[in-house]
Amino acid sequence: MAKERIFPDYLQLEALNNMSEGCMVEHLGIKFTEIGPDYLKATMPVDHRTKQPMGLLHGGASVALAETMGSVGATVCIDLNEAYAVGLEINANHIKSARSGLVTGTAKPIHLGRGTHVWEIKVHNDDNELVAISRITMAILAHKK
Repeated sequence: MAKERIFPDYLQLEALNNMSEGCMVEHLGIKFTEIGPDYLKATMPVDHRTKQPMGLLHGGASVALAETMGSVGATVCIDLNEAYAVGLEINANHIKSARSGLVTGTAKPIHLGRGTHVWEIKVHNDDNELVAISRITMAILAHKK
């Protein structure tokens, strides 16, 4: 997708992070860190909340990060008075393990349609190595009248 601006200029990180209070996103330590013209970035710690028993980043935590980012990205691209976004399908490929530090997700739209959005989320470790790549399809549903 071209570098056209898809996010409104007034969108603030504080607002995105406040939406996460009191839910799984807050519990996992996910924090939105950057909003670009056509991307969102967020971090998640690799710690006791996000590791599996072998001490590696849990694949489900990577998917939770991706789902969060795709859902928020779609939500801020639609008119919430008219519609809302829900996850329809997600997939992930786990490329490399992570044992500590932060992972950073970058979400970019691939398709922004009236009925569906498709987002790609790449997750990198502190050394900027690709840990996981995910694609989520969001259904854009009209509010029932």
